[in-house]
Amino acid sequence: MTLANVNAHHSNGVCKPFKIFVGYDQREDLAYQVCRHSILKRSSIPVEINPIKQSELRKNGLYWRERGNLESTEFSFSRFLTPHLANYDGWAMFVDCDFLYLADIKELSDFIDDKYAVMCVQHDYTPKETTKMDGAVQTVYPRKNWSSMVLYNCGHPKNKVLTPEVVNTQTGAFLHRFQWLEDEEIGSIPFVWNFLEGHNKVVEGDATTFPKAIHYTRGGPWFEAWKNCEFADLWLKEMEEYMDTKKVEI
Repeated sequence: MTLANVNAHHSNGVCKPFKIFVGYDQREDLAYQVCRHSILKRSSIPVEINPIKQSELRKNGLYWRERGNLESTEFSFSRFLTPHLANYDGWAMFVDCDFLYLADIKELSDFIDDKYAVMCVQHDYTPKETTKMDGAVQTVYPRKNWSSMVLYNCGHPKNKVLTPEVVNTQTGAFLHRFQWLEDEEIGSIPFVWNFLEGHNKVVEGDATTFPKAIHYTRGGPWFEAWKNCEFADLWLKEMEEYMDTKKVEI
């Protein structure tokens, strides 16, 4: 089922853009800008990209949760407000800011199927590192990284559970493991759309294993400690392009 069927309803002949919410952390502004640039540059469909900024959510009374010791980013829990921010309507995507898109977002939207409440890459993943990014503790839990890129069927009755009240009070386990859903309500997307740097591998000669979206989950080249990580060159090239576009705008 394509996005054209599902999400881009025609309103007065105008195609609705696909909503994308990106987790934003003030320490990683550059990562957000490069992620956004990589999506916009390659997209053949209209998209609307919004950062999920905790400071704004707090100001608007949508987020009041105290930050826990295990939260490595500002969007650890606020990501689950995606259906609410999309007015529980249509399909929307949430993605962490530490992603680099190498393919057209339309290809991803083509996986959309209304029978699911959410769709994501269903990693079976246990990190080897005990710390990540800038020294944050690396926690291990079932369904780790499933919530780092999710297509939400925002109008699905089950996702109406994700009110600000629930997002602010429920446990990490309930939210990150999608415990408001039955297993069969979670659709699967090929791993190349959430390709974990340092974990997933490209198989030589097998094009189906080459990443369409790289997730620098351990930390990306914008952190000094990770400037030589795998695929750092691709991210740095994208950053230079983004910087060049900024100069043109100025």
